[in-house]
Amino acid sequence: MILAIDIGNTNIVVGCIDEKKTIFIERLSTIKNKMEIEYALDIKGIFEIHGVEVRELEGAIISSVVPQITGLVKDACEKIINKKAMVVGPGIKTGLNIMIDNPGQLGSDLVADAVAGVAEYKAPMIIFDLGTATTASVINEKGTYIGGFIIPGMHTSLNALTANASQLQGISLDAPNRLIGKNTIECMKSGMIYGTAASLDGIIERVEEELGQPLTAIVTGGLAEKVLPFCKKELIWDDDLLLKGLRIIYNKNKEHKM
Repeated sequence: MILAIDIGNTNIVVGCIDEKKTIFIERLSTIKNKMEIEYALDIKGIFEIHGVEVRELEGAIISSVVPQITGLVKDACEKIINKKAMVVGPGIKTGLNIMIDNPGQLGSDLVADAVAGVAEYKAPMIIFDLGTATTASVINEKGTYIGGFIIPGMHTSLNALTANASQLQGISLDAPNRLIGKNTIECMKSGMIYGTAASLDGIIERVEEELGQPLTAIVTGGLAEKVLPFCKKELIWDDDLLLKGLRIIYNKNKEHKM
């Protein structure tokens, strides 16, 4: 069993995963001014809640799109488990063939998603990850990462909307009661949920047209469960996808631990 952590702009996903299943998955808020010991206490507390003993852990791996705190979280992990933690980045083998202008620009979270997608599902495929941004990764029939999309995430869009329109108030992203809103709050909820669902459906349709073949569509990320019921296209929900990818990457590199 390993500790797998993904540091995102809004949340830090913390999970333990073995070769067969995910033991647990939790999310912490990403707070850039936290100290190393605070992150260590957070991780230790999660272990205690789920009854995981540190001695059961073989190692740890981290993906991050927030370089300011990557080192802090890495040091916190190592303080808790007393083992070196891998960080996905230069020098780490992934087995993923990436054909974009600058492969080094591809976020390590998207790399992990794609690695797991290729291992578990039929290509060609598109992988949506719904978090601070809504990202889409396109993988062709040969299992090669060929590009994708980045769209403002639902919370990001909602925050921008309320910040720039004085008559609009903050809302929760609960499912709307109906498609056509009858008041401001209903209209905002419907716009966020149905608008995102329609965006996913439309992207799938257009990518299938461009590639000339049907896609396997996978959705993951913290907000995926809210949108999935309102999509018309068939999407596979895999909340553990990123952790599975980190486990695969860990296995490819464990003989050369950093």
